[in-house]
Amino acid sequence: MKSKRPASAPRHPPQADAEAIGSVLCARVRELRKKKHWTLEEMSAACGVSRSMLSEIERGRANPTLAVAYRIALAFGMSLGDLVELPSLPHRIDVIRADDRTYHFRSDRHCRIRTLSPLPLEKAVEFYEIVLAPGGALRSSAHFEGARELLTVQQGSVLVCSEQETAELKAGDSAHYPADARHSIENLGQEEAILFLVVTYLRD
Repeated sequence: MKSKRPASAPRHPPQADAEAIGSVLCARVRELRKKKHWTLEEMSAACGVSRSMLSEIERGRANPTLAVAYRIALAFGMSLGDLVELPSLPHRIDVIRADDRTYHFRSDRHCRIRTLSPLPLEKAVEFYEIVLAPGGALRSSAHFEGARELLTVQQGSVLVCSEQETAELKAGDSAHYPADARHSIENLGQEEAILFLVVTYLRD
């Protein structure tokens, strides 16, 4: 007697799959833009898609064409597949690769900043790697009330300022200071300064 073939697992209808991809894409675009600290205008300039279209996509009111999605993916330095990848089972270990341009949101001759935090936002801690060229500086306006920064110098020497106070740090030194006031980090040496910065925010 022939055994019966096991019934195949039920498949989601194509429309449901398309809606799921569209929902993920809209949230992903908004998430990546905020991670880059881009305005809609800046993102529009980076990908060549109109500001109004990007706004509609982020609000879930429009599904981009393949060509538009491809342009958005290129702006973030990622493949189209990565941009529209559906969520799978959560990973216990989140890895950020050194060459992943998604996490590089500033790079010029004075300063390079790479976030080492995972992409999901709504968190109370941010972690960054900062490279300052000789004479380079990172100057910041006040963050939210209660924000603080913990800075560790891996290489070089820097001057840290928070309001009227200053401190000089060398390799291996760390400093903890208020970030809800104007603050800055300046490279004092003749070589690149490599820093690791943790920003903490008070929870409501």
